[in-house]
Amino acid sequence: MIKLVILLSLFACALGGDLPDGLLPQLDGRIVGGQAGSISSYPWQISLQRSGSHSCGGSIYNAKIIVTAAHCLQNVAASSLQIRAGSTYWNSGGVVVKVAAFKNHEGYNPSTMINDIAVIRLSSSLPLGTNIKAISLATYDPVNGASAVVSGWGTLSYGSSSIPATLQYVNVNIVSRTQCASSSYGYGSSVKATMICAAASGKDACQGDSGGPLVSGGALVGVVSWGYGCAYASYPGVYSNVAELRTWVISNANII
Repeated sequence: MIKLVILLSLFACALGGDLPDGLLPQLDGRIVGGQAGSISSYPWQISLQRSGSHSCGGSIYNAKIIVTAAHCLQNVAASSLQIRAGSTYWNSGGVVVKVAAFKNHEGYNPSTMINDIAVIRLSSSLPLGTNIKAISLATYDPVNGASAVVSGWGTLSYGSSSIPATLQYVNVNIVSRTQCASSSYGYGSSVKATMICAAASGKDACQGDSGGPLVSGGALVGVVSWGYGCAYASYPGVYSNVAELRTWVISNANII
């Protein structure tokens, strides 16, 4: 799938046309061109794990609710999932809590990646403190060009199959939905209202773990969702737009 994505990216770039719906890749998660960080700087970050192995990222909404991407929770049972919070390392430290249940957005579409968001309910409450903190949900879209940061335990280079044990982060800039869908970039009409983009010169265009946090102004503004290739200037990373999906998160966090 990754090779197909590269070819589609180059083909679309050469033609200057839109990339077709139905072929939007879900990120396996990677931080390229970033730095090692500490959980104390990103205390809302969690590692979502399948059968004990890191799978995706996520953000702490409150002591029992995690926000992540819907595509991270396809074809999996809650009983096989756990999260690790409060640690710089995905494989040690902090606290590990089992997942009790999760809910994907009813309008999530894996072909177009609209509404790529989900909430997870934990089996027990997280001990909130210095290294385990909730993050507020954005109430409005950040302006085009605003500073942002994305973090996760994704691979450090394109095509690598190994992930770092230490949390990574990279600084990026917001690319508004209108800009991301314009002729300045290669996505065209693939960028929908429930999406927002981010990029930076010399940084990976698919920054972060799937489901992980894009933070700007101290609020969660995006959830890592999809992207074409890696570090292509015309293809920023695409994130679920939290401001657009905020009402759904709040409502479902209360009933899950």
